[in-house]
Amino acid sequence: MALQLSENALTVLKRRYLTKDEAGKVIETPDEMFKRVAKAIAQGDTLCGKSAQEITSLEESFYRMMTALEFMPNSPCLMNAGKDLGQLSACFVLPIEDSMDSIFESLKVTAMIHKSGGGTGFSFSRLRPKNAVVKTTGGVASGPISFMKVYDAATEAVKQGGTRRGANMGILRVDHPDILEFITCKENNKHITNFNISVAVTNEFMEKLKNGGEYDLIDPHTKKPVERLKASDVFDLIVKQAHKNGEPGIIFIDRMNEFNPTPKLGSYESTNPCGEQILLPYESCDLGSINLLALAKKVGNRYEIDWERLKEVTRLSAHFLDNLIDVNRFPLPAIEKATKQTRKIGLGVMGWASLLIRLNIPYNSEEAVALAEKVMSFILEEATKKSLELGKEKGVFPAFKGSIYDRKDSPLRMRNATLTTIAPTGTISIIAGPCSSGIEPLFAISYYRNVMDNDKLVEVDPLFEEIARERGFYSRQLMEKIADSTSIQAMSEIPEDLRRIFVTAHDISPEWHVRMQAAFQKYVHNATSKTINFPHEAKVEDVRKSYLLAYDLGCKGITIYRDKSREEQVLNVGSVKQKEEPRAQDAKKEIAPRPRPEVIIGTTTKVSTGCGNLYVTINVDEEGKPFELFTQMGKAGGCAGSQLEALGRLVSLAFRAGIEVKAIIEQLRNIRCPSPSWEKGQRIFSCADAIARVVEKRLMNPTGVSNAVEVAASAMKHSHNEDGGAAVASSHHGNIVGVCPDCGGALRHEEGCSKCHACGYSKC
Repeated sequence: MALQLSENALTVLKRRYLTKDEAGKVIETPDEMFKRVAKAIAQGDTLCGKSAQEITSLEESFYRMMTALEFMPNSPCLMNAGKDLGQLSACFVLPIEDSMDSIFESLKVTAMIHKSGGGTGFSFSRLRPKNAVVKTTGGVASGPISFMKVYDAATEAVKQGGTRRGANMGILRVDHPDILEFITCKENNKHITNFNISVAVTNEFMEKLKNGGEYDLIDPHTKKPVERLKASDVFDLIVKQAHKNGEPGIIFIDRMNEFNPTPKLGSYESTNPCGEQILLPYESCDLGSINLLALAKKVGNRYEIDWERLKEVTRLSAHFLDNLIDVNRFPLPAIEKATKQTRKIGLGVMGWASLLIRLNIPYNSEEAVALAEKVMSFILEEATKKSLELGKEKGVFPAFKGSIYDRKDSPLRMRNATLTTIAPTGTISIIAGPCSSGIEPLFAISYYRNVMDNDKLVEVDPLFEEIARERGFYSRQLMEKIADSTSIQAMSEIPEDLRRIFVTAHDISPEWHVRMQAAFQKYVHNATSKTINFPHEAKVEDVRKSYLLAYDLGCKGITIYRDKSREEQVLNVGSVKQKEEPRAQDAKKEIAPRPRPEVIIGTTTKVSTGCGNLYVTINVDEEGKPFELFTQMGKAGGCAGSQLEALGRLVSLAFRAGIEVKAIIEQLRNIRCPSPSWEKGQRIFSCADAIARVVEKRLMNPTGVSNAVEVAASAMKHSHNEDGGAAVASSHHGNIVGVCPDCGGALRHEEGCSKCHACGYSKC
């Protein structure tokens, strides 16, 4: 059967998924894309000694399943499978320990992941609170939220391979001393825009909330209580903020850890950006979704689920996702090791609301909730059978011993530690369309979808149009009327039985939203991505009830969104006033690193370290604000050179993101390496410590940061500064063109080439 794709599917594929040449021209068809993906994933079976004929047969099965639009893997797989990059995972969780090394090492890895198309989740709960004393320096810590801002600025600067915007999840435990600041950190919709945030709520907190009690805030560094808060006050603030703009969400962290299949490896602390994939530090997960609408078959004059084909697709999808782990090219050895230790996969569904319409079942009904449990339990059962088969054939996941499956009476020799996840399916549901996204109800019968930096796709539900034409009430005027409305429930020209099944997100009470999420969650190993939609006029108390209901019904987390509570949203219905362009630009300026001005003035300081002479260049902008930092150590290359370059870039990012200079110094000071040195009577513990001392000397001098421009300009009058470092300026005036990579001196453009008069370096 020929591949049939909607116009919107083709648009998305061309923009994001199909291979392009160096000029950006599409050089791949959708059919070729699916062949590329099927071929790459089938190669995973070579590791267990399958014959070429068996692998070819598996490749054909994967290809047929995808071209029939019955299953779609996550976006990075469609984009990268069979290509040089080969990074196929959708989501990652990275650790953040209470040290500068850990914070910026994870930031570096984050940039790599975002560039390859993945999303990242972090718990900032291990960072000491704001204003806590840093014993090594005598200073005070800047706290988790300040570093969230650094991560946010970095994400803004690094687009995901030109195909996806960076996405992060930031999580803080409810018992962290900075929890109140965290809850309100996104009160302004223009701040920390590349993060979703969630509060990790404990069972103890929920008990205190129920009983009207207080609970302790614990300093993660000292492990000691520092304050007590009334649980209801904190919960009230969470609910108020969520009502205002949808954040923070909540994850029930203890409940998540109740189904931690490998507790000996550690406890869950964070999730991926949308909250549905719970992972240990450095784990990644590959996700995929079964298109339930494609598995509805017509019997007589009605539709029913094709259970036999659903069984086949489920088992084949589990095989696909397991193979994906073996052919994946991970961005870091630690991620590969952690991922292959547990071999977690996340098989989910999409097209749920569309299926219900085909079956003539209202989304907000007992029948729909019961069917949700039946469908998801069936998928989990068949995926488990397949994982057991793969475990017997290829071996169990390496961390099996001591896992929850390692039972003395009857061990379940699973190939995968987790099997099911309900993930968002935004663009892959467009490709597989017409089908609804994930387990969400229809957002509207007709709406605009904003994708790829505010490009718009006009969507009209094809099932509604199909039925309207069949029953003779379709008209252009009616479709336009529907497009300008959030609901068809009051439209008498539409038959009542159709109004009953074509309910939209805002026709459905929050209680039904939560009950549907809970029904799927019963048979999902990980968690369930589901937005609990509220109309604009919803009250704060309505949000409170939903949060409490989600906990009572066994959900692992909850995210709500009240319509029009943010200036910008992905899906718009009705007549929505377009945001004025200047405001959009202002928002970007607030969250992005400051743009580089034409002229930058600075100084270069020479410092003796145990590894050699280090040259540290600090440049400031026209306003005297520190802007960038470069480091160079003689002719250092390899790991040392790359680490120094990375450190310089990240400190520059912190400067440009507005992090206090004092906080940067405190994080870098007194970091120790095996080769300390002495510099003018001072002990230099490491290159990081040396950088901190230069930053302190140049930017925290008695004249103040505001006079840094004058200090630098004065230094420009001399060939060398007091410490023997060459003063440099990067501008378009004169012939100075940059910084010498060998000695840190001024590079000048002479004789058609860049030269350094200090050390004789020549670019030519």
